[in-house]
Amino acid sequence: MDTLPTFLQDWLQLLDPYPYLQALLILLAFFLLAALVDRVISGAIARAVSFTETDLDDKVLKILHRPVFSTVVLLGVLLAVQPLDLTPELSAHIQALVKTLLILLWLWFGLLFSRMILEAMREQEDRFEFVQRTTAPLLKNVVAFVLMVVGAYAILESWDIDVTALVASAGIIGLALSFAAQDTLSNFFAGLAILADRPYQLGHYIILDSGERGRVTHIGLRSTRLLTRDDVEVSIPNGIMGNAKIVNEASGVPDQYRIRVSVGVAYGSDIDQVMEVLLDVGTSHPKVREIPEPRVRFRTFGSSSLDFDLLCWIERPAHRGLVVHELNCEVYKRFAEVGITIPFPQQDLYIKEMPAAAGSSGSSEG
Repeated sequence: MDTLPTFLQDWLQLLDPYPYLQALLILLAFFLLAALVDRVISGAIARAVSFTETDLDDKVLKILHRPVFSTVVLLGVLLAVQPLDLTPELSAHIQALVKTLLILLWLWFGLLFSRMILEAMREQEDRFEFVQRTTAPLLKNVVAFVLMVVGAYAILESWDIDVTALVASAGIIGLALSFAAQDTLSNFFAGLAILADRPYQLGHYIILDSGERGRVTHIGLRSTRLLTRDDVEVSIPNGIMGNAKIVNEASGVPDQYRIRVSVGVAYGSDIDQVMEVLLDVGTSHPKVREIPEPRVRFRTFGSSSLDFDLLCWIERPAHRGLVVHELNCEVYKRFAEVGITIPFPQQDLYIKEMPAAAGSSGSSEG
């Protein structure tokens, strides 16, 4: 072991007169080292990750071969040019070119790797709520844009190009664009907030404070689209959706939505019979859930009626209108069968005779 440094030193001294041979040997050594590293990745590491449940690591290893192999070879190129008697300008250009190749190589790997990660996150929407089918393309483009900007900056730095003026110009242009597109940016960031917070999802029935009610058919970065019960699609900017009060009929308890049928009966009616009839109407409807079971509530003494509510639960908010219609029809028929009166407001008008005007005289002096 003591003679090893001496041996290496003597070997290097023998190659001093042959710089191109030194460069060739360095390139050959790093090429063999790259092949060895690639063999380790494709061998031991690949076998180790083959036992995992996900195939993401296998995909990453598949795209990792080329950048790792090429990186080791390019590092050998950087070292191989050192023994050569090159001019400083040529040496700097070679180093800048090699750095540029390394940046492009790992930029390509970063783009593929980020897309794999986002795709894996999209397949697990229950864990990563922000990565959805509608947001995945945006996230891919944002990550690609950031990587491109970072890569361009690194390439310019490797060639010793001053980027201060470019950064300042980009800042001024960005400021001008932000003022020119305030509404667009407001809708964009509101769309990101909606996708992150998820107050509603595709297929949910929602009601806005402005009165619109419909099923969510699209959640974009600029607007949200609702399909109303009239089969009319309404597009609402996300800036409005972000500040609106939204009632989500499909949220809360899954597959459970309550409907209310209000009816009034005449004073003097048998309230026990009324509640029995209403409860029987609710439980006999095929679209009404058995659990929770329907219930009847005596709400108030109205001006001309006793007011009751029949409360039922259905599975889908889309069935609300149809079920309420059918329940109303059945309540009316059943009340008519058993003789329960549904009153309507009445007003009596009394006309009194006005007394004759006293002291009225038709005589006149001539």
